[in-house]
Amino acid sequence: MLKKLFLSILLLTFLTGCQSAYYSAMEQVGVHKRDILVDRVDSAKESQEEAQEQFKSALEQYKAVVNFDGGELEGMYNRLEGEYEDSKSAAESVTKHIDRVEDVAEALFEEWQEELTQYNNASLRRQSERQLRDTKRRYKSLISSMRKAERRMEPVLVALNDNVLYLKHNLNARAIGALKGELNAIRQDVDVLIRDMQTAINESNRFIKELESK
Repeated sequence: MLKKLFLSILLLTFLTGCQSAYYSAMEQVGVHKRDILVDRVDSAKESQEEAQEQFKSALEQYKAVVNFDGGELEGMYNRLEGEYEDSKSAAESVTKHIDRVEDVAEALFEEWQEELTQYNNASLRRQSERQLRDTKRRYKSLISSMRKAERRMEPVLVALNDNVLYLKHNLNARAIGALKGELNAIRQDVDVLIRDMQTAINESNRFIKELESK
């Protein structure tokens, strides 16, 4: 991936704190915003795939807690708390990667629009305008699906946090009963999250394929 190939340029970005400096530096070595967009969409897709697995794991641990039938309840609580923290980190990673996709897409489209004025050949300019419109349309669908899946994570995290906190202060059979009553709602939210995240992943694959074919 690009981020592995250009560590020195990434270091420049960290030092300057400026994405425009990063894009300019990448251009100097022949890597354009289009390439960076493809790379970031792919990274965002990977973060979503990891989040899918993490939220599935958290749900399984929640099920294990509500099916608790004797033993070390504190250990069950600790594992559930760990799943919540891992899910929270996974959600933050997804948001970070989507933000990075948006940043380079905005820079790419702005540059593309400005460069249309540099054409002398009207036919070529019209072709480029059509490509820009098509790319924007595909991107709008992509980012919409990514943000939709991102929003689905919040209710799951809120529910997990509430139940982890409740269990923390009530390590007894009554607490397990209370958590059992929340299972169906959490399971439904996770199912919707997984479905919408898969839609975003599929959109990412299509977007990358179409952009690379141009």
